[in-house]
Amino acid sequence: MSWLRALKETAHSGLTIERRRLEPLVAIRGAAGLALVIGVSLAFFGPVVAASSAFGAFQAAIATFQRSWRPRPVLALVSGASLAGSTFLGYLTASRPVLFLALLVLWTFLAGLAWAAGATGGIIASSNVAIMLVTVTLPTSVADSAVHAAMILFGGVVQAVLIVLFRIRRWGAQRDALADALAAEADYARRLRHDPLALFDPVPLMTARSAAAVTPSQARRRPPELRGSRAVAERIRPVLASLADPAMGVPDEGPERDRVRELLGAAGSVLDSAARAIRHGDPVKLSPSAVAALKTPDTGSLLTGPPRRAADRLDTLLSDVIETAEGEGTKAEKAEAGRAAEDIRTAGKGTPEVPHRRRPTLPRMVPVVARAMRAELRPGSPILRHAVRVAVVVAIGYLIGTALPFGHGYWAPMAAVMTMRPDFSQTYERAVARFGGTIVGVSLATAIVRTVHPGVTSSAVLAVCCALLMYLLMRTGYVVGQACVSAYVVFLLGMAGDNWSQTVPERVVLTLVGGLLAMVSYAAYPAWETPRLRGRLGDWLKADGRYAAAVVDQYAEPVERGHGDVRSALLATREARVAWQEAVAAAQHEPVRNRGLSRSATADAEHALAEFGRAAMLLEAHLPRGGATPVPEASALAEALRRATERGAKEVRERRVPDWAEVREALARWDAQPRTGEGGDDPFVRNGAGLLLEALEEFSRGLDGAPAAGPPDRRPGPHPG
Repeated sequence: MSWLRALKETAHSGLTIERRRLEPLVAIRGAAGLALVIGVSLAFFGPVVAASSAFGAFQAAIATFQRSWRPRPVLALVSGASLAGSTFLGYLTASRPVLFLALLVLWTFLAGLAWAAGATGGIIASSNVAIMLVTVTLPTSVADSAVHAAMILFGGVVQAVLIVLFRIRRWGAQRDALADALAAEADYARRLRHDPLALFDPVPLMTARSAAAVTPSQARRRPPELRGSRAVAERIRPVLASLADPAMGVPDEGPERDRVRELLGAAGSVLDSAARAIRHGDPVKLSPSAVAALKTPDTGSLLTGPPRRAADRLDTLLSDVIETAEGEGTKAEKAEAGRAAEDIRTAGKGTPEVPHRRRPTLPRMVPVVARAMRAELRPGSPILRHAVRVAVVVAIGYLIGTALPFGHGYWAPMAAVMTMRPDFSQTYERAVARFGGTIVGVSLATAIVRTVHPGVTSSAVLAVCCALLMYLLMRTGYVVGQACVSAYVVFLLGMAGDNWSQTVPERVVLTLVGGLLAMVSYAAYPAWETPRLRGRLGDWLKADGRYAAAVVDQYAEPVERGHGDVRSALLATREARVAWQEAVAAAQHEPVRNRGLSRSATADAEHALAEFGRAAMLLEAHLPRGGATPVPEASALAEALRRATERGAKEVRERRVPDWAEVREALARWDAQPRTGEGGDDPFVRNGAGLLLEALEEFSRGLDGAPAAGPPDRRPGPHPG
């Protein structure tokens, strides 16, 4: 992609405004906390201290809007405390420009490394640096700066207390994550009715897994309906795929396929009902037709073999979902849901509650974050490049802002640190959006100031109104939020005594300077994803191979091994797949020459690996239990898959096309074995192994640029031996 096109697309994306679900009660709570802090500060300390405390309360509320599974009060307290400490340390060195610049560079570098701990930590750290640049200019003595820091902390405490006192959708983020996972599986079930080979994006399940980790205190207070449903949902996905796939035994048309479609439709309805109940904390309300479809005895007469086992497991898992999602409600409602679950259940027992995933407390997170940041101190790390880039840009921006005759030179470095992100697209999008939002916000605030001439109290009220709009509309687009922030700062500094005419022209010009520095820095010292695409693809191939090998190996030794290695391999392949997809999305807008993967090769390779993972998932859906007859040939195939995919990943990174001769030879030896009538699911496993090889060969054809072969015959047939 050319630079001109990249700039055009990122600018368009940055200025885009989306229609998103608003959270007015949360916005009102944040604005009320801000108003309370400003009011107390004005009454006891005056407008200058009120401005500092307002920045603390404002930033603490913004921190609670970030995507995090930690309690919102904790985020508010962390934001307020870190900003207070930054402000106090900054003021101690503010009278010595060289020392302050050194502290600013160090603080900014650490804020850049904080992205290693996740987006929430990176955003809070970057915001602290930006606001510190403003707040260090307000105190006049060390004692005064201590008061300012204390009031900034007070702002974070007030926001945390309000969150505790006025709960709005308690556990709402976790409810949404779990409900989204169940809704995604419901949609998947419906799509399988029309496309038996439909693919499933595991991101909702990954998000739900992340949300399910809780601290010890959270574990004691977690609602019952959030315990266990995710684990059941994880097991439903492969069962749905196994039931629908023609390779597992159900023909493309006929009474068996009609029955499968009916079961899939009923499963989608039940999963949707559970998702709605969990999202809103309501009782589960099932469709009578869905319950009747799952209860009918036709399944036993129409389906046999793997499809019959999949249908039985689906019945059991759906009943477990209903019972878990019912968590709360009246005794009658629970009894009704229990009867519906019992009606659906046709075999087996309910799944016992899975021990909760542990999330470390904040004190225990400190060494974890430190290790993550230290791990990024290596050549080639995108996070390290971002930290170096943003630290240099902030230093240059601060020197330029100080040298220009505008005053308030902190606007340039503040704009830069708030704009810059570790990837190209977000940095350029935010730079354009920040400049556009600044012009709109400052212009509107200026017009109001010229017309109304507000005093201290009026300026405070206007600032709170701008913050309310920011909290309400911040998810609709960065340009909208930036317009509200710009007006907020103008009114707040006006309340503190800054004349509006001093801030309007300088803020626009210096914001432009900061944005341009951010954009130039990424062009001069980039961290492109495009050259790393082959590495990401190789990582995904290697992870997929380990997952498939772990699954196949279970058939060779079903008695001696548990399924822990399969689960860990599945999680690894999901992470590798998401890392690949994020890299492709980031590289799509980069102005970088293609480095060995064309768009068609990228799409073909991605589809082939998704099919490979799907074939392994079908085998996972029917893993043998203890006492099942082993399939000895599966052991050699598992080892061949493991070695071949590791070697293939290396070949992908070296721009070569992998060859799967070792896997073909393992299957040929399997086919050459004489049939003894033993081996349990041997034809079923051999058929699944053939699907794995087909997907690997399709992967190589896609990388080689060869025309795709016709669709393979996915119908089950007699064993090749």
